[in-house]
Amino acid sequence: MKLICGLGNPGREYERHRHNIGFMVVEALLSRARAELNQEKFAAKVGQGTLAGERILFVEPQTFMNLSGRSVAEAARFYKIAPEDVLVIHDELDLPLGRLQLKAGGGSGGHNGLKSIVASLGSEAFIRLRFGIDKPEGPNARERVADYVLSNFDDGERRQLDELKDRAMDMTECWVREGLSVAMNRFNRKA
Repeated sequence: MKLICGLGNPGREYERHRHNIGFMVVEALLSRARAELNQEKFAAKVGQGTLAGERILFVEPQTFMNLSGRSVAEAARFYKIAPEDVLVIHDELDLPLGRLQLKAGGGSGGHNGLKSIVASLGSEAFIRLRFGIDKPEGPNARERVADYVLSNFDDGERRQLDELKDRAMDMTECWVREGLSVAMNRFNRKA
């Protein structure tokens, strides 16, 4: 069994925000896996399905981003899923919109959801699907990051989202079926 977690914030007011792209990709994956998030446990919405012939536990933490690790760690421990079999899908400021990248381990890059997962899981070895959302530019850009990630995609960005979510789903399915190195070699090229 593998665990696929999408990061985001719960509540209708957040659902279209850049920070919630992890939730958006997981919700798209549910149809491929013939699954639904039909349980609430581990302070998360969870559901099980099959992707590429493998049983998958889908997790959407409902703790808000900064405490996401609690849900991931509790679910992984309960189902005895190793960190290497955990995929976390998250927004990435350091990649332009349109760039998706798989990677194993590494730091949090200042992403509070990843910081929480590393702390709660006690490991950096989980897999990340970094979904580029770009970052604010110009004066005071660093101070505007929180407002930026908690804002909706603009019209031009929204037109690209379906294609990008499809690519993220293909990357995830390849990781499940063929492993990380194959998926990285196939998908981490610049678009």
